[in-house]
Amino acid sequence: MTSTTASTVRIGLIGAGGIAGAHVAGYALNPDTITFAAVADPVRENAEARAGDTGAVIYADYRDMLADADIDAVDICLPHHLHKDAIVAAARAGKHILCEKPLCLTPEEAREVSEAVSEAGVTLMCAHNQLFLPAVAAAKELIESGTLGTVYEVRTTDSFYNDFDPSTMGWRAHAATSGGGELIDTGYHPTYLLLHLAGGAPVEVTAMLATHRLGFMEGEDSATVVVRFDNGVIGTVVTSWAYDAADSTERFSAVGSLGSLTSDGTTLSYHLRGSEPVVLALDPVDQFGEELGHFATSILNGTRPIHTQKEGIEVLGIILGAYESARTRAVAEVPSLATV
Repeated sequence: MTSTTASTVRIGLIGAGGIAGAHVAGYALNPDTITFAAVADPVRENAEARAGDTGAVIYADYRDMLADADIDAVDICLPHHLHKDAIVAAARAGKHILCEKPLCLTPEEAREVSEAVSEAGVTLMCAHNQLFLPAVAAAKELIESGTLGTVYEVRTTDSFYNDFDPSTMGWRAHAATSGGGELIDTGYHPTYLLLHLAGGAPVEVTAMLATHRLGFMEGEDSATVVVRFDNGVIGTVVTSWAYDAADSTERFSAVGSLGSLTSDGTTLSYHLRGSEPVVLALDPVDQFGEELGHFATSILNGTRPIHTQKEGIEVLGIILGAYESARTRAVAEVPSLATV
């Protein structure tokens, strides 16, 4: 395993596509803890665009980067179906790992990822950027402090009008490369947020999927998912590429025995029974900057990141269970995908 004794974590970026731009911007916001050391992408122009004038060394193949580059960690920004191989290769090379969602696509991949990371003793962090929104952090604190009492219900929503068409959607239109449809893509965000706020392990799930508008996709463009957690919380996810959410729809909410909280993702308010509502003043942050900073600090300090392969695999379990529920039109158990 790579030993990080310097003052910064030297990161090698794997995949220089669209989301990589937000990650590279996050590196720049953390100059005291991150050095952008290398980038690997088979399309050299993309790699050069991400490297800019940072001095990052460019590779065509991430396997060459893992073998040759002076790096402590990798940041995986590849299409979904390529995540597992890159994680396993990086772990076996002794590199710490940040991986964009979804962590992987199948139970077999989940077990392979879990085993590789465990055997190598490296840190893996899932790039669940929305957890770094101040409203989410404040909500988590309110829930864990017992302010809401016993939590009964959590709801999360992430819906928008996606203007993809068959010529622009690329690998996301195909189940073999995306892993499904909208639920395992954008829907992964409200699912990991649900898991984070519910605070328990998911045990069963039911789902309805739909294709309202993007009929050229192999998978769904919309999903509604209900999850039961082992602590008694019932969670609901609503997510879509077909439409913008209705006005006043919350980004997330939680209801407990003493009151409730709600957020549009930017602001947060809570209302305890018998009291006036409280609106919290929250300063905006760059969520990718916070995410990358947290990853680097976790490595430098040897501390556990906010979401590791454990949570990444649990989110995948919810989504695969939702697909099974939709297929069978029945409540499905959330599969236990790996021992982590």
